[in-house]
Amino acid sequence: MIPTIRIQDIADILIMTFLLYQLYSWFRGTRAMQVLLGLGVVTLIYFATRFLDLYMTSWVLQELGTVLIILIIVVFQTEIRQALYRFSLLRHILDSHKETQHSQFQDIAETLFRMAADKTGALIVFQGNESLHDLMTNGIVIDSEISPQMLESIFYDGAPFHDGAALINNGRIEKVACHLPLSVSPEVPQHLGTRHRAALGLSERSDAVIVAISEERGEVSLVTAGRLRRMKSPAELIMALGELLRSETESPRITLRQRFFSNLFPKISILLAVCIFWGLITTRQGQITTVTAPVQLHGLPEGIVLLRTLPEDVTVQIKAMSSLVPPPSKLDLIVEIDASKITEGTTSIRVDHANINVPSGMIITSVSPASIRVSAEKKQRKRVPVKATLKGKLPPGRPLQVSCEPASVEIEGPASQVSQIVSIATEDIDANQLKKGKEYQKNLRFPDKQVSLLRDTAVTIKLSNRARRQR
Repeated sequence: MIPTIRIQDIADILIMTFLLYQLYSWFRGTRAMQVLLGLGVVTLIYFATRFLDLYMTSWVLQELGTVLIILIIVVFQTEIRQALYRFSLLRHILDSHKETQHSQFQDIAETLFRMAADKTGALIVFQGNESLHDLMTNGIVIDSEISPQMLESIFYDGAPFHDGAALINNGRIEKVACHLPLSVSPEVPQHLGTRHRAALGLSERSDAVIVAISEERGEVSLVTAGRLRRMKSPAELIMALGELLRSETESPRITLRQRFFSNLFPKISILLAVCIFWGLITTRQGQITTVTAPVQLHGLPEGIVLLRTLPEDVTVQIKAMSSLVPPPSKLDLIVEIDASKITEGTTSIRVDHANINVPSGMIITSVSPASIRVSAEKKQRKRVPVKATLKGKLPPGRPLQVSCEPASVEIEGPASQVSQIVSIATEDIDANQLKKGKEYQKNLRFPDKQVSLLRDTAVTIKLSNRARRQR
């Protein structure tokens, strides 16, 4: 059966496509992307095994998926935090407005190329819109103005801060001697050293702009979004920094058409993948199954006791909207009825779909019968004596008597039944086995299951001499 495509289904596909494309954009070129691709393959295999009813393989993959999710959270906690930060719609409001002083670009560029000519290595990070707090570690806060002398003194060979990275934020040198995460991409050229791998690693995880200077080759490189470009002149570096670090008011407007048609191939690929998954999930859409659900009443008024419910079970027809939902035969459905308005006598209560809780992906098509009848009665309490039930005869000889402790109990139940009870009998006792002075424990027998003890306790039975009557 071909499932009917609703407007909700189209919205479902588009939303999932948007989310997956955002994940692809954020993690592209990182080791997290490789893990996500592997998980996508495992997920596809899992859906295929579920569709083909390969129970053992699907069960193993399902259990393995639970462990993998925990491992991913532990291993990629930094990347996950950055992704959630990027997805936050409030970050533009909560973050302070950042503007880089473009007049400083010329001084920075000329200083960096002068350092490169002297074979002085350097690593400078320009913070973008995203926080680098979790990515740059072991830094020393100096909060200094940017000047050629300061940059040269920081990265001077032999200076205490020259091996780390300097962070420039809001037009000032905020931190120095920072450690950056290294890139693990196999596409990084072998001739690049630790400084360039650190620049690539940070750019893969954030929108920061990094400038790296190689002390071996005397080259100035600009690193963004996991890509490294060699700068040939200070003018080229100034232009690149101006384009990448311009404020939001100066950033060029991108039309909806440009947003839609940019990176068209990955977008179409993700859309097709989502459509395939949607097709696998909704393959069995429309399958209707009939199940039986017991009626359970709650919220009975004080002083009212329930006698009977007719019927005690109802028949529910469920329509499955997905093949991922559990089989209806394994559902533990209960019809929960609010009995707070029940009065003495017989009350008719309508059974609504809202009284039955079904898992997501299923809808209730019909309930039969549509109403139930509930009989209730006023509740009554009464104290009645306890009577020992003897089987056989007591030992011959001296007159003996059987006593019960407690001698009476308080019962509760429907008034019509409680009023007819004059005593409560114990379980059968073999009179021939009774010995004088010895105590025996026996339970009570109730004439009706709706009558109960207010205090449930065992009865102690004792055989003793019968007391003489006084004349």
